[in-house]
Amino acid sequence: MIKIVKVGIEHAELIAEIGKKAFLESHGHSASVEDMNSFISKTYNKESISKEFENTKVQYHLIYSNDIVAGYSKIELSCANQDINELNVTKLDRLYLLKEFYGQKLGAKLLEFNIQLSKKNNQKGIWLAVWTENQTAINFYTKIGYKIVGEYSFKLSETKSNPNHIMFLKYE
Repeated sequence: MIKIVKVGIEHAELIAEIGKKAFLESHGHSASVEDMNSFISKTYNKESISKEFENTKVQYHLIYSNDIVAGYSKIELSCANQDINELNVTKLDRLYLLKEFYGQKLGAKLLEFNIQLSKKNNQKGIWLAVWTENQTAINFYTKIGYKIVGEYSFKLSETKSNPNHIMFLKYE
């Protein structure tokens, strides 16, 4: 059974733990151990995640598979991007699934949930940044209808950045 639940600041520690693990699983090989550890320690901790809840446009959702947390999403409503000529677009900031849940279509279900949520909030589309070397993710988003509309340099540390595509799905 799959369940998607909106969560609040009281789940910040759980989100941080999933974020650390999922980020390492998908991006751990993209930089040195030092750069990865530096980024993760700054980004995926209870305090940093708790601070994100101060933005009322941000929403976190956990996805459960048979009552076990499988991952989470973070969206920000009405978040403009310089490469998108639409107002009122949603940023899909994170769509993280733990590796043991890959291949169960949970990512697709969580993405579709967020698209529908975005539409209900009168958004015109949804965008994200995806690492240019993450071909699996690029294929996943392209198959759904996302288009590459720009580039973004994702800063991991003072010395390391990873190139990303900006991908956008415009609603019809």
